[in-house]
Amino acid sequence: MNRRLIPLCLMVLAAACKSSSGSNNTINVNNTSTEYLKSKPVIVLRSQLPGNPSGFPLITTNNGDTIPSQLDDLDGDGNWDELFFVADFKAGEERQFTLAWTEVPVKTTPKAHIRFGVRQTENSIVKPALSDTFYADQLPGVIGYQHYQTDGPTWENDKVGFRIYLDGRNSIDVYGKKVSYITSDSIGIGKDGYTENNYSEMKEWGMDILGVGNSVGIGGISLKAGDSLTRLGVTEQDSLNNVDSTICNIISNGKIRSILEFDYRNWKPLERNYRVKTTTSIWPGMYAFQNTVNLQAIQSTDTLLIGLVNSNTMKAAEEIPINDRWIVLLTHDQQSINKTWYMGMALIVPKEQYAGFFEAPKQGKLSNTFLAKMNIKNNQPLTYYAVAAWELSDPGFRDPAYFRNYVSNLARQIDAVLKITVN
Repeated sequence: MNRRLIPLCLMVLAAACKSSSGSNNTINVNNTSTEYLKSKPVIVLRSQLPGNPSGFPLITTNNGDTIPSQLDDLDGDGNWDELFFVADFKAGEERQFTLAWTEVPVKTTPKAHIRFGVRQTENSIVKPALSDTFYADQLPGVIGYQHYQTDGPTWENDKVGFRIYLDGRNSIDVYGKKVSYITSDSIGIGKDGYTENNYSEMKEWGMDILGVGNSVGIGGISLKAGDSLTRLGVTEQDSLNNVDSTICNIISNGKIRSILEFDYRNWKPLERNYRVKTTTSIWPGMYAFQNTVNLQAIQSTDTLLIGLVNSNTMKAAEEIPINDRWIVLLTHDQQSINKTWYMGMALIVPKEQYAGFFEAPKQGKLSNTFLAKMNIKNNQPLTYYAVAAWELSDPGFRDPAYFRNYVSNLARQIDAVLKITVN
């Protein structure tokens, strides 16, 4: 039975909103690092707030500017768990924000979004969904039509978009964006409401820029069981998935942070049986998304693999140590579709679990990709980031040094710690 979802996505912008119950609080945030932080996530736990606040959060700065925020119910019990917003911080800076509660939220421009369009039959139109279960015998080549808009859910922010082939392939693709507004509701759907590939040619907003083939795309996962490469899912040529059921839930479709959960049940490669859960998050300001993976029933000879497709580059991947906690695996080349534009791609992974990388074969069900090897323990989550930066989003990304500097800085931003107190 699927967990009951109550995405809260509660945004406010206007001080004109009527005050709700409870007094104001002061949120003190101290940047303990020497880095200038841009769009740094600030997370306040419900348990940090006194009393039982109700309504919609209104966060303002000392100058009276409103900071968009949202409440997220992460465990699906109907009560919010985290107050989330992003803000900028100078090195070592301490900032104060005022938190009030209002009765009515005011609409604001979204900077993060999930589009999950589903059609239940070949003759039905696409409708937005909060959750769906994909079964092993529902491969498009078997049922004769594509079950999902854009082959699966799309998540995006103001910089870049991503999508996963939920139709059994489980590769992660990239939408290059030339605009900052949200685009994904209309991508992959025609005027008649049916699925349509309308994203492979350049549009005002951008286009699909990555050819994934039989790789797992950018940030997609698989497993090395002993000496065998095992794909999470199948390819277009297969007739039965090796995952019994894949459940996709939207945890929060917030305008500042959007969160998806994927639950791969009874994945059976090499006559073994695993369960894999991943949580995918995106927020404004970065050409990246965050992924957290949790594997159950893994064995001591198993190694988690995280992919970085290399079908359009002959260059070797580069390793860039950041500090004791993070390391970057990076490529940069004219590696968009048809090698038309420069694009940098990278993985930012925890150094403690990183065990190097290797190149997959050029042929086969898991091919044309660099694979980062990660040591992972049974039922212990591992968090990493996948980065995709296109030259038409920022001309600077034509320069490999510019991209390296961007990724290195992003990794240091991720590593920076905020000290948060509430009065």
